[in-house]
Amino acid sequence: MTGFQVIQTTLVVCMHVVGLAMLLATWRLLRGPTVPDRILALDTLSVTAIAELMLFGMYLNSAIYFEAALIIAMLGFGSTVVLSKFVLRRDIVE
Repeated sequence: MTGFQVIQTTLVVCMHVVGLAMLLATWRLLRGPTVPDRILALDTLSVTAIAELMLFGMYLNSAIYFEAALIIAMLGFGSTVVLSKFVLRRDIVE
């Protein structure tokens, strides 16, 4: 096995592990007993989606996936802030 094949195999294994983490975060999002649990699961899901896109971009050697991951990171941060503010104050707009 060459070094390139080792890296490609490692990327595929990592993508499967991150996919499993996404499934577990989705399960927590659907079954979370409280609203903060669901917000945390949504944030975890966005972080794992970013990781999956980064790994997929490395696997395909394409830069477009890194840009998509950056957009998801910005949207994930904004949604987490808005949902947390809503849970604390029950009002989004001040």
